[in-house]
Amino acid sequence: MSDADFTVHLVDDDRDVRRALSRALLARGMPVQDHASAEAFLAAYDPARPACLILDYGLPGMSGLDLQAEIARREDILPIIFITGHGGVAEAVRAMRGGAIDFLEKPFRQAALMERIDTARSTALRLRAARDHQAAIAQRFARLTEREAEIVRQIFAHPAETSSKELARRLDISPRTVDHHRARILEKLNVASVSGLFGLVAELSGPGPLDQLIGTAAQATPGQGQGESA
Repeated sequence: MSDADFTVHLVDDDRDVRRALSRALLARGMPVQDHASAEAFLAAYDPARPACLILDYGLPGMSGLDLQAEIARREDILPIIFITGHGGVAEAVRAMRGGAIDFLEKPFRQAALMERIDTARSTALRLRAARDHQAAIAQRFARLTEREAEIVRQIFAHPAETSSKELARRLDISPRTVDHHRARILEKLNVASVSGLFGLVAELSGPGPLDQLIGTAAQATPGQGQGESA
């Protein structure tokens, strides 16, 4: 992704600071949008576009920390670089605990800010790529039929018993039917084997990723299946 695809948002109530930093960023070919308040930023911000945020800690109205918390609540990928003219250790600790890239006290060297922006850019693009990858995996699982999803649940519920015969016994269907569904599952998920299926799910993050994709694992027993036509 080129610099033209990445925007630097600048939020500071000091117009002179916004103008100076905007000129410096534009001189380096970085698209920049400046905002006089956190509220103005939220009204203009498009989370679909990759970006980072240079944020004044001591904003009137919604504070810098409040805006950081709001961005976290929305689960937006937006690395934050705090700047302040009245910062201290306690403020810096709070910002960093909230996930900020850094906390710079004014006046700061422009070179130092540019280094932080480079870090923020690489962080944002890496996190977006990871999120897009997981979304692509979720789309594959969404293509499974109800019966195919049930077979996947059974494979993960009993990882040591994944043969067609064992799955057929638990689902009360024939091994041949299991073979048919298994082939369709592997095709839809774009993996070559059951081992590849385990590897695919291992790439997901967060609590209960498999349950989120295909529902809570069923406790099927013989006699609870839906028959050969399923």
